Amino acid sequence: MCQSVNAIRRLLSQAEYLISVHNRSQLPPDQGREVAIAGRSNAGKSSLINRLCHRKSLARTSRTPGRTRQLVFFHLDDDHHLVDLPGYGFARVSGDLKRHWKGLIRGYLEKRQALAGLVIVMDVRHPLKEGDVELANWAGVRGLPLHLVLTKADKLGRGKQNEALLGVRKLVDANVGVQLFSATSGQGLEELEAVMADWLLEISPPD
Repeated sequence: MCQSVNAIRRLLSQAEYLISVHNRSQLPPDQGREVAIAGRSNAGKSSLINRLCHRKSLARTSRTPGRTRQLVFFHLDDDHHLVDLPGYGFARVSGDLKRHWKGLIRGYLEKRQALAGLVIVMDVRHPLKEGDVELANWAGVRGLPLHLVLTKADKLGRGKQNEALLGVRKLVDANVGVQLFSATSGQGLEELEAVMADWLLEISPPD
């Protein structure tokens, strides 16, 4: 376990911006392994990516919902990437642009062979909104590994945190990971790193 944690930390700390994809024709070669991170606008997705990769401004954070308008690829090494998906929900953009985003996200998730897993980021105070449920259900139909991260856990006391965690776990399949996370305090970071190691690193089990 220690070996895989150290390996994933080294890999994630190498993250560098690669490309912003507005159309599927711009996607990098479909090879290696990558993890996509999705979430409603302003759910704390960029802050999670920055904390996970031990960077202050790798992913841009903003008080304005819907800032991420493309698939943003971060290069870890030649065989591994993180992908920041456009935020969905209450972003103040036109209907045409929202439909374009949805088509771009769906097309990527349906066809991308390198995709090893999907993380859905949700504000712990407002989990499982319509877009979250739709995306989670779709991942289940495809059989894509799924992990739900309840962010901004530091905004609640321990009792309310656990109440929210148990509430979400009751509503999803047992094989779907659910955890608490705080980009501010680092709560849940090791748990998320373990998921990343499982999805990104091909480590042979012991004999």
